[in-house]
Amino acid sequence: MKYLFVVFYLFLIYPAEAVTTKMFKVLDTCARYRLGEINPNEAIEKLKLTNSSTSQPKDLVKKYCSVFTPNEKIEF
Repeated sequence: MKYLFVVFYLFLIYPAEAVTTKMFKVLDTCARYRLGEINPNEAIEKLKLTNSSTSQPKDLVKKYCSVFTPNEKIEF
């Protein structure tokens, strides 16, 4: 019985917790960027984005964070 519980926890519960933690980190980074606590380069580093030479760091963070914002009127 204990074996089933361990398998259930490892395969079903742990991935759900990991997704929640990652989403929190993304939303936290986007909020800190929007509030001006971090600059675009720090946000790119924390979000683990690749910055192409054709894109400005501010535009890249703005596009990425807009996906996670439910209110379309918020601008980054």
